[in-house]
Amino acid sequence: METQAQRFTACQHPSQSAPWRGLYVLLLAGFVTIFDLFVVNVAIPSMQSGLNASFSQIGFIVAGYELAFGVLLITGSRLGDMFGRRRLFIVGMAGFTLASIFCGLAPSANILIGARVLQGLAAALLFPQVYALIRVNFVGDDSRRAFGLLGMTLGLAAIAAQVFSGWMVHGNFFDLGWRSIFLINVPIGLLAIITARWIPESRAANRADLDWCGVSLVSIGLSLLLIPLIKGPEQGWPDWTLWSLVGAVLMLVAFYYQQEHQRNANRLPLVDMRLLLQKRFTLGTLLVLLVYSTSSSFFLSFALLVQTGFGLDPLLAGSIFAPCSVGFVVASLVTPKLITKWGEKVIVVGALIYAVSIGLLIVQVYAAGAELEAVLLIPVLLIIGFGQGAIMTPLLNLVLGFVDEQQAGMASGVVSTVQQVGAAFGVAVIGILFSTALSVSNDSGELASQYSSAFVTGMLYNFAAAVMVCLLLMKLLAAKHLGCLRL
Repeated sequence: METQAQRFTACQHPSQSAPWRGLYVLLLAGFVTIFDLFVVNVAIPSMQSGLNASFSQIGFIVAGYELAFGVLLITGSRLGDMFGRRRLFIVGMAGFTLASIFCGLAPSANILIGARVLQGLAAALLFPQVYALIRVNFVGDDSRRAFGLLGMTLGLAAIAAQVFSGWMVHGNFFDLGWRSIFLINVPIGLLAIITARWIPESRAANRADLDWCGVSLVSIGLSLLLIPLIKGPEQGWPDWTLWSLVGAVLMLVAFYYQQEHQRNANRLPLVDMRLLLQKRFTLGTLLVLLVYSTSSSFFLSFALLVQTGFGLDPLLAGSIFAPCSVGFVVASLVTPKLITKWGEKVIVVGALIYAVSIGLLIVQVYAAGAELEAVLLIPVLLIIGFGQGAIMTPLLNLVLGFVDEQQAGMASGVVSTVQQVGAAFGVAVIGILFSTALSVSNDSGELASQYSSAFVTGMLYNFAAAVMVCLLLMKLLAAKHLGCLRL
């Protein structure tokens, strides 16, 4: 999130003793932000029926958080540099807690969408401080141990979100239903705010001014890109969707030139566009976008399939989700050791496993149709999760390894942003395919058959994206070994 110079300056005076109590507060914050990326998956059908939400509104509930989170990640990091990381941590957690209350009390789908966007904005202020504060306050073996605990915590958050969401919606505690998955954040947020005093304050000595113009251009551009993709199919692609896409292109082009102007004027841009001239980094960033575009979109489609299509209880649906997350965590732990032994070709094998397992899932659902028994999907879901874990984290390390050390901070911010924007983009694309398939089969067949067909149609994008990842990854690794790349 930061430049290398800022990172060096901030780390010149680490704490004499590692603040382990403060680490637990940071882990709690990291847990809750990732938890809320996944917790809505199982609850989506309940939200849809409870709020009488359209398919596009459901897409916005998922993608709104991801887009707001991703677009302002770099900005959140810079604000921490400028005003103090612990201070921004508290501000972000307070905003996240308040937005969670709005989510839990939302009387309509549109208000819930707005609250989810606010929640994502607050998460973008909060999450970068977790990484920065660990990096500043822990050194050597303490640093490796702290980041290891953070990685484990984030992985557990993904698993817990699936199971816990199903349990909360199923239990219907205090007659809150799906609302409880957001309101549970309130006591967690208050605890984190109260105990934040255990976190030592820090800020960057060399603080750059924040590029608000750049933030505005890229935020508006990406919003204009994704809104018509999510809303267009439901409205039959009216004229405004085309103009919105044109506006998105213009805004993103303007962002490019504005960032170049910042750099040429010796001001720190949000993104140094010279990164895009590094072909291996550009191709790697495209790979990150493709991989992460298959994640949230898959969970959304699967939740609609097993709950709306086949009427599964949320608790059972969450339990079926869990093996996928377990496979992800196992692969995340095992893959680095395999890469050390066998080299980066292990990442290609992981990508192949991911693509083949998605293909097997499509075949299994297509063959079973309305007779599908969801529990029989658990083995292939476990493999899908393992494939995701075997490629996602190693891919990030591979891509960041292509940039110069002085650009590592900014490159990590770009890649982190692309992760979330890619996830939102995948939800938009899957939404187009899924809703189109449902509308075609709306008047024929039973609900289970319709949703099976829609799921297969939507997952064709994930399969195509996974295959493309395999091909591009092999090209990227070949180029790395040859020291060149032609696009």
